[in-house]
Amino acid sequence: MLLETERIWKSYGLAPVLHDVSLGVQAGDIVCLLGPSGCGKSTLLRVIAGLEQDYIGTVRFDGRAIDRVPVHERGFGLMFQDFALLPHRRVDENIAFSLRMQRLPRAETERRVNAMLELVGLPGYGRRTIFELSGGERQRVALARSLAPRPQLLMLDEPLGALDRTLRERLTGELRQIIKGIGLTSMYVTHDQVEAFAVADRVVLMDRGQIVQQGTPLEVYRQPISAFAAKFMGLHNLIEIQPSPPRHDAQGRAVVETGLGPLVMAATASSRTGDMLLIRPEAAVQPGPNAVNLIAGRVVRTTFRGSTQRIVLHHRSGIELELDVEAGFVPEDGEVQLALQPDQLTLIHAQTEP
Repeated sequence: MLLETERIWKSYGLAPVLHDVSLGVQAGDIVCLLGPSGCGKSTLLRVIAGLEQDYIGTVRFDGRAIDRVPVHERGFGLMFQDFALLPHRRVDENIAFSLRMQRLPRAETERRVNAMLELVGLPGYGRRTIFELSGGERQRVALARSLAPRPQLLMLDEPLGALDRTLRERLTGELRQIIKGIGLTSMYVTHDQVEAFAVADRVVLMDRGQIVQQGTPLEVYRQPISAFAAKFMGLHNLIEIQPSPPRHDAQGRAVVETGLGPLVMAATASSRTGDMLLIRPEAAVQPGPNAVNLIAGRVVRTTFRGSTQRIVLHHRSGIELELDVEAGFVPEDGEVQLALQPDQLTLIHAQTEP
């Protein structure tokens, strides 16, 4: 591991913020700290950066404890939500500011500044003022300034939080491409799961000062570890399963009893135990000749989402499901029958404590 935190505890006065947090980051990976506001993700980032003191535990970088190493000697790049650009300085001067402590020759500083502008897609912007830039362009300048000193680790705290949704979605992919293109190990803090999944190699989900779950974006989405993890990722179709002897269908797939009736799960999805069933929104399809998991209900709400529409289906049991179906397939109000794909059903634990 290039970066490790070992049993980090941090409090502000009597208020505990981090509880026994241990984490490892491989060289070249982008690791996203994801979680709701107040979960401790930014505090953990600040501890690693050296901006927070008076904590218990150890931070190691490249095998060496750095707890007593000052911020400016750690060789880490920092980028925050407000960009912290100097308004009275030009773009090139803002980027060069981060190189001052390295005392580089003027020619080398100018070369690096131009290289960084090229890297972030802003060639020729060096002599512009900050006020001549859009929000997205300011974000790129802040990134260029963070990358110019060639940090060993890049740390980003809600870097796109001040931008509108459309711009944020566009820049998310570009940000990952730039960071991965230079092979820079990075830690990225966000409360937006879509942003985390788009940027990260690994996602670390936090709640109330602890790590709840970690894995690749696909692993975290496909197999949330608890009801909290599922709901935070926008997966709200959680229904209780009824205690019953284990049984399987003719194909060896597990069958669970629910308020919707018996539901078949894919063999790979039933490998874990749990007391709740998660039905992903994309589970719903039009019933075919050999369809299983048929459910019927009344559509009580629809939301158009381009090629799909999100519906709320009210089942006769009283259970309501949020499902994504092909746009135009389901009437805005009326009865409909759908099938639930077995591989989109997962057992999880109801326990939400981290």
